[in-house]
Amino acid sequence: MIKTNNARPVLGTLAVLGYIIMIVPILFVVSTAFSTGRTVSFPPKGFTLDWFGAALGNNTFMSSLGQSLQLALIATVIALAIGVPATIAMHRGKIPGKSLVQGLFLSPLVVPELVVGLALYQQIMVVLGQSNSIALLIGHTAILLPYAVRVTGASLALADPAIEEAARGLGASPLRAFFTVTLPLLRPGIFSAALLSFVTSFNNVPLSLLLQDRSFRTLPVTMLDYIQQNYDPTIAAMSTLLLAATVVVAIIAERTVGFAKIFGGINK
Repeated sequence: MIKTNNARPVLGTLAVLGYIIMIVPILFVVSTAFSTGRTVSFPPKGFTLDWFGAALGNNTFMSSLGQSLQLALIATVIALAIGVPATIAMHRGKIPGKSLVQGLFLSPLVVPELVVGLALYQQIMVVLGQSNSIALLIGHTAILLPYAVRVTGASLALADPAIEEAARGLGASPLRAFFTVTLPLLRPGIFSAALLSFVTSFNNVPLSLLLQDRSFRTLPVTMLDYIQQNYDPTIAAMSTLLLAATVVVAIIAERTVGFAKIFGGINK
């Protein structure tokens, strides 16, 4: 049996290798975005910011960015509006077949997204005759429900139900007890679920690739199409801008709520 002290160097080495595998490709992309070369190459040639201007001036990218943000925001709001009450009902209420209902909400995690997309295409678009945007919104909402239920459920499991019972015992109505006691306790979990849901929806490719049309295209799929037709650093510049935006969001989340409160309850 390996002693703990002997295992620490091995674990440390594996951790360093893991960071290298994750970070080095990102550094390659970021450095390429500043290259003066006309094609993607490493090491970069010279230094310029022209490719960032080209990315921000690309109407296709900007239009897809707006549509991706809109889709991710609406899908996140709907997923939370469905998932949070469902989570509270499953944890605090007496629902028959509770495990079956919970498994239904978590099923998008195990069902391949292409299968979900194909089912939505057949039922929503072919059978019901709805547009691609409606099917895409339903699909994104479906794949976000597990995050709303799982993360909010972890936060709810850490909350003491006796606090809400005490508020009711002091004369607060169930609705007032929820908004003044339960909801503040769930705020880190809801914030976490919203953050994970938004990022998941924004970065989704398989479902978006299958359900979108020419009039509504998400940014990841548009970038994928661009790579297939062009080989200049514009795509690296756009990726760097998205990375910078992600870092800014992470900093804001850390300063406002804190990652320990946001993600700590998931593993408990």
